[in-house]
Amino acid sequence: MCGFVGFTGDLYNLEEQKMILGKMLHEISHRGPDGEGFFCDSEFAVGFRRLRIIDVSTNGDQPMLNEDGSIVLVFNGEIYNFQELKDHLIVLGHKFRSQTDSEVLIHGYEEFKEELFPKLRGMFGLAIWDRKEKKLLLVRDIFGIKPLYYYLTRDAELLFGSEIKGFLPCPLFKKKMNEKAIKPYMTFQYPVTNETFFKGVFKLLPGTYLVWQAGKLTTKAYFNHIFSEKGVNKRIAVEKVRKAIKDSVQMHKVSDVPIGVAVSGGVDSSYIAAEAQSQSMFSVGFRDVNFDETGYAKELASLIGSKIYIEYVEPQECFEKFGDIQYHLDEPSANPSVLPLFFLTKLISQHVKVVLSGEGADELFGGYEAYLVPRKMRWYRRLVPQCLRNLLAKFAELVLKGTVKTKLIRGAKTEQEDFIGQAYIFTEKESTALLRAGYDFEFLATDLTNKYYVQTEGNDLLTQKIYLDLNLWLPNDILLKADKMSMAHSVELRTPFLDIEVLKVASEIPSKFKVRRGVSKYVLREASLRKLPSTWATRPKKGFPVPIANWLRDKVFYEQVKDFFVSRVATQFFENSKILKLLEDHYTGKSNNARKIWTIYSFLVWYDQYFIKR
Repeated sequence: MCGFVGFTGDLYNLEEQKMILGKMLHEISHRGPDGEGFFCDSEFAVGFRRLRIIDVSTNGDQPMLNEDGSIVLVFNGEIYNFQELKDHLIVLGHKFRSQTDSEVLIHGYEEFKEELFPKLRGMFGLAIWDRKEKKLLLVRDIFGIKPLYYYLTRDAELLFGSEIKGFLPCPLFKKKMNEKAIKPYMTFQYPVTNETFFKGVFKLLPGTYLVWQAGKLTTKAYFNHIFSEKGVNKRIAVEKVRKAIKDSVQMHKVSDVPIGVAVSGGVDSSYIAAEAQSQSMFSVGFRDVNFDETGYAKELASLIGSKIYIEYVEPQECFEKFGDIQYHLDEPSANPSVLPLFFLTKLISQHVKVVLSGEGADELFGGYEAYLVPRKMRWYRRLVPQCLRNLLAKFAELVLKGTVKTKLIRGAKTEQEDFIGQAYIFTEKESTALLRAGYDFEFLATDLTNKYYVQTEGNDLLTQKIYLDLNLWLPNDILLKADKMSMAHSVELRTPFLDIEVLKVASEIPSKFKVRRGVSKYVLREASLRKLPSTWATRPKKGFPVPIANWLRDKVFYEQVKDFFVSRVATQFFENSKILKLLEDHYTGKSNNARKIWTIYSFLVWYDQYFIKR
């Protein structure tokens, strides 16, 4: 696990290139505290920070070159099938000087060119500079586990790196906020668009590679996700899942340094821990009894025979570190789970460098409550004509309050309009009322989500929802915070559920085995029974719940948030009186506006970090 930054062009001499790279690398030093490396020529410059995991000798240092120096590689991540690829390349005549997966990428590119990328099983963001063709390639893994950003300058040169903050010291980069990003964020709670909150900075999409050559930039998908349900019975489905997960966990355990497992009280991380049989497990909790699952973690550790490290997070710590958290995220994220994840990886960093985690199970196997449409809502949409549902929704919006209002408004929508992913914070109408001119651009959530529903036409609704989350929610929320929070403490976080072979199995399993009689992740729970007691396999999903609603009714934290809401920065973006009303109504108990308040607060803290303090 590492980080890199680089740029094309001949504006600077070699000494200047290295000086600029040094400043850029300083911004992402947390991604690789074990070493630093540079490569500069007259048209290309790249810098690298290393976290030593595989072949911890200097043989694995980067940037890495092939024998004649014509190919330059920097690579962040892990290739789990590198030994298999290496054996094949040796048969083809390639010679290796290290035991790293990085060198496999170099020889693999020499042999296969762009055809290499679909052969890779792992998590990665990588850059290859082909000196003969004067061509730069950027490649990202199929799930988007590892981040990769790029920025095209006015002179058509390319700036690229593992984190946006690495661009800040580069003279080629002009820091401007993307004013069109805030409204989609207010709906989704995370940076959902391809262009980031920094104008001109884009995320390379998962399963995609980019080619820059002579100032021209093209992108191409090398992986297309296809659902093809097989007519298997339950027993076969369970066995396939069990085998795929066992195999994936074993591959994810390959490391030359010790590995631990991060656990909550749910089936996902517990299954990984039981399969991995790790000697070290880690968990965090809050002292609020309704938001503490550390007791389950302790029971699991006792069951497995593993040592458990637990830490309790205090609310004051969360508010004190929230600026640092938003800074490490690069873009604002209002998912409250970033808080325990930040402190969890800090705890992990004191003991191991690598940790296995349970991200991805919900998206692959149907684990979210939002995937389950209540029976009454299904019947309402089926029996009541659309025109009448529209009238009732308008009436509810004008007259009613509470859950009845919410349900009638939802009932007027189609399933596809109603489900935009795991978070729906502000409606377009609500955000329009709150945002000031200059930031209230026309935006509909369905403009982003419709294309994913179109791509899965003919599939059942559950499959369509899973596909949507795999493309938006998973890479832009779940995996973004997993990468940024773990790397903030120089920890490599691995996700065994997010493996190409597990994906293939999950994509073939009928929806009736994913959600069965109201039970989510049914086939995964059944598969876990060989490793876990039934009490674990049937436990409802919680993850790491965070008591932000309680905190925002505490006078100390209420005042801290209020200071941001009345600030000059808030006035630039929001109607102060309206966001203050959200805060006051929550504080006094009139309504629960916690998620809405947290979304606005997270953005303001992020903006303060990047445009006021830095």
